[in-house]
Amino acid sequence: MKVLFVLTSHSELGDTGKKTGFWVEEFAAPYYVLADAGVDVTLASPAGGKPPIDPSSEVPDAQTEATDRYNKDQELQDKLSSTKKLSEVSADDFDAVFYPGGHGPLWDLSESEDSVSLIEAFAKQKKPVAAVCHAPAIFAKVKNEKGEPLVKGKNVTGFTNSEEEAVQLTDVVPFLVEDKLQELGGNYSKVDDWQPHVVRDGLLITGQNPASSEGAAKELLQLLQK
Repeated sequence: MKVLFVLTSHSELGDTGKKTGFWVEEFAAPYYVLADAGVDVTLASPAGGKPPIDPSSEVPDAQTEATDRYNKDQELQDKLSSTKKLSEVSADDFDAVFYPGGHGPLWDLSESEDSVSLIEAFAKQKKPVAAVCHAPAIFAKVKNEKGEPLVKGKNVTGFTNSEEEAVQLTDVVPFLVEDKLQELGGNYSKVDDWQPHVVRDGLLITGQNPASSEGAAKELLQLLQK
C-alpha cells in the first residue's frame, strides 16, 4: 500500500511577520499509524524540499508521543527535508492521499492547481482522500465529476471558528475552514474545541483538529485494508 502525504510550503502567517507551516503532530501521528502498519509513505509539497514547520506546533504544550518520536527520528527528519514537488507526483502511483494541517495550507494548498487536480484525480479513481484540521481548506476549489464542489452534500469537519478564535487568528487567516466547508455545501459537524472528531463519508475523511489526526489516519488505514 502506498500513501502520498502532501504538506504545505507556505511559511508566512499573513502579514503578522510571524511564521507558520505544517503542524508536527498532524504529520507525525498519521505517518506513524500508517508506516507502522507497513504502508509506504511518500512526502510531497508544492515547492519540494523541506516544508516549513509551524513554530506553534513545537511548543511544549503541543507535544505528544508522536511528536516526541518524530523529534528522535533522524531518518524521518531526513525524509521530510527532501519532499517531492507536488507537480511531479501522480494519483496513479498511490492508493490514497493524506493532507496534514497547520495554517500554511490556507494560503498555498487551497489555491494550488497541482493540489486541486491531484485531489480530483484521487476522487475520480475512487481512492481515499484525508485531511485534518486546517487541511480541509484544500477542498476550496476541488470539483467532483459533475463540476460541483467535491464536498457538496458530504459529511465533513475541520478546524472550527471557535478554535480559530481561541488562537487569535480569525482576522489573520484568508478564510475560516468551518465557514468555507459550509459555503461549499458540506454537511459540517464539530464537537467541543480541541476534542477528537473524525468524519468519514465514503472515501472522504476529515478531522477537526490536531487531536483528530491519529484517528483520521486510523480511518484511512481501515479503508486501505478493506
